[in-house]
Amino acid sequence: MKWRVILEPDPETGDYAVWCPELPGCVSAGETEAEALENITEAIALYLEPDPIILMEN
Repeated sequence: MKWRVILEPDPETGDYAVWCPELPGCVSAGETEAEALENITEAIALYLEPDPIILMEN
């Protein structure tokens, strides 16, 4: 599945912020565009991973 992400440079630090608008709270950053995109890919995977504590309660 593909997710839309927004990548913005920070003019003060030169780092990049990136987030996925469809997944509230799913944000990341990186020193380069490539690193930020790699980090948000991992963040999205973790965001979508089932929570084992919730699964055990049901």
